[in-house]
Amino acid sequence: MDADAKYKPKVVSIFSGCGGLDLGFHMEGYDTVWANDFAEWACASFKRNFGDVIHNGDITQINPYKDKSIPKCDLVLGGFPCQDFSVIWKQPGLDGKRGGLYRHFLEFVDAKKPKAFVAENVKGLLTANKGLAIETILKDFESIAPGYIVKPHLYNFAEYGVPQFRERVLIVGIRVDTGFDFKHPLPTNGPDAGKPYVTAGQALQGVEQIADNNEPINCKDKTRRMLELIPEGGNFTDIPKDNPLYVKGMISHVYRRINRNEPSKTIIAAGGGGTWGYHYPEPRPLTNRERARLQSFPDDFIFEGNITEVRRQIGNAVPPEGVRETAKKLMPLFTGEYTPIDLYEEYEELKNLSVKERLNKVTEEMG
Repeated sequence: MDADAKYKPKVVSIFSGCGGLDLGFHMEGYDTVWANDFAEWACASFKRNFGDVIHNGDITQINPYKDKSIPKCDLVLGGFPCQDFSVIWKQPGLDGKRGGLYRHFLEFVDAKKPKAFVAENVKGLLTANKGLAIETILKDFESIAPGYIVKPHLYNFAEYGVPQFRERVLIVGIRVDTGFDFKHPLPTNGPDAGKPYVTAGQALQGVEQIADNNEPINCKDKTRRMLELIPEGGNFTDIPKDNPLYVKGMISHVYRRINRNEPSKTIIAAGGGGTWGYHYPEPRPLTNRERARLQSFPDDFIFEGNITEVRRQIGNAVPPEGVRETAKKLMPLFTGEYTPIDLYEEYEELKNLSVKERLNKVTEEMG
């Protein structure tokens, strides 16, 4: 079959944000036909870049069983809210007011019965509620009729071509009756892969020529003086303790400056002073376009909203480049270019494994 004539799998996207996860799949030939998010400006960015398929509203007020405006789909995508699982902040997990929103993801999968789903979340999901959160979520997903084989894997997106060390969990579910033998993709970048990491320096080349979302960020004189004391790749802890600018109790993820010769540290969505991510050699915060480059967004992806809103969208997004290999791995399921196997034995085996055993098995089968 001609590559251009291949079937474009239909995607329903929830908790879509500005569309980073969708973009990675679109780059591999998928088509989002319906999307939802609660954040107004994120929806505006999604609409600008993907068209008028996103619905701005409260997902708790949407009934995917009865709402006829939600089309049938091949794949459900989404990154259910992660703040209650983050390792940076206190973890209420499933008990947090946002942690339970994953159940609406379950409802969409149950209502639409897609051949597959991909759910993204932070690394902290694996330890939230002393491990009960991920155990509950996996069991809930695999219990959806007619049964889904559920395979979680912890990705470091720097190993998949993103110029940023960013660890995220991707939970991939395959409907058992498809017979599709999915395995998470091996890393493409890094010391043990075929290509080196993409560095922050490489990612930021020529960025000063881009106008959109590239406004300079206000930087106080005190901040500049602090940054001048921090070496390339360093952070607040590098400021000499006898210097008047040193503040006892500061944590190491503030005032982090990029190292041009390696991927950047994780880009985050919000926070107080010192959490923007900082340039080197220039003593200043990164612009939003620079942050977008480190998140692997192309320059023609335009974000709507003020500087703070755009910062939030970029920091919350899934790096599109980081999920392209996963999208490639799933494509044969939708084009029919695979030999079906009996998945029921593996389905029962996975259900009886602990989370740790399941994670190890999923990693081992990658090869």
